[in-house]
Amino acid sequence: MRRSATAYPHWFYLPAAAVYAVLFILPTLASFYFSLTRWTLFDLEFIGPQNFVQFFAEPALVQGLTNTLIYAVVTSGLKVVLGLGFAVLLTSNIIGRAYLRSVVFFPVLVSTIGVGITFTVLMHPSKGLINDALATLGIRGPAWLTDPAYALLSVALVDVWKGVGLATLIYIAGIVSIPGEYFEAARVDGAGRFAILRNILVPLSMPATATVVILSLIGGLRSFDLIWAMTRGGPGFTSDVIASVIYKQYQAGFYGLSTAGNVVLFVLVTAIVLPLTWLLRRREVEL
Repeated sequence: MRRSATAYPHWFYLPAAAVYAVLFILPTLASFYFSLTRWTLFDLEFIGPQNFVQFFAEPALVQGLTNTLIYAVVTSGLKVVLGLGFAVLLTSNIIGRAYLRSVVFFPVLVSTIGVGITFTVLMHPSKGLINDALATLGIRGPAWLTDPAYALLSVALVDVWKGVGLATLIYIAGIVSIPGEYFEAARVDGAGRFAILRNILVPLSMPATATVVILSLIGGLRSFDLIWAMTRGGPGFTSDVIASVIYKQYQAGFYGLSTAGNVVLFVLVTAIVLPLTWLLRRREVEL
């Protein structure tokens, strides 16, 4: 009797499936349960959805949710625009192209905490190099990280500076995979650079755009380390995001409430990323 051609390889899925179940599925299910409890390391009390009611009733927690959405949209949008712009520049015939690519990608390799500490110093309102440079031009720089109107946006711009290199790399890979015949045909038809960008580069780079948008959104929604290193959610709660709020709740000993915040973050990321992935994949153009 002949053995099935696909039966043997399926056994190779078991180790990976077991690891995935232990490290992801079981902790996720456990977090859903603990979000319905008031718990400590030594005590556990089931309270139902009370943690979620409290989460959405506290203004600081709701503001953290709003800031998370703003932060994710701003960072992902800028990474798409700047990443595509840099990729177009760095795939053209310019002097020092390889060097410029390494310069753009270098911030991705630097420690996030190191970047946060460095820009905290650079953005100091009276002693920072950025405001000193603006002062030489006759411009009075703002209090980047201590003014509630600028704090969240300032951290978002630093996040873009650090992450745009990865977006650029993804776009470069997408652009160089486009067959050269498309560009040659467009030039023969008399198309200019803007027409080529609009009608060839942007549509045929949709797989790269989808990847950049999804990765940037996930990173923005889950961002914590850079914000904590630069502002710790301040001043007040003006730059708090869900992850920093969750961390503060853990520090204060509200473990059930912070676990509910984790569940809210998980649901938020899933609710945004899955439909967006489906929508972006539908817009991709077949080569």
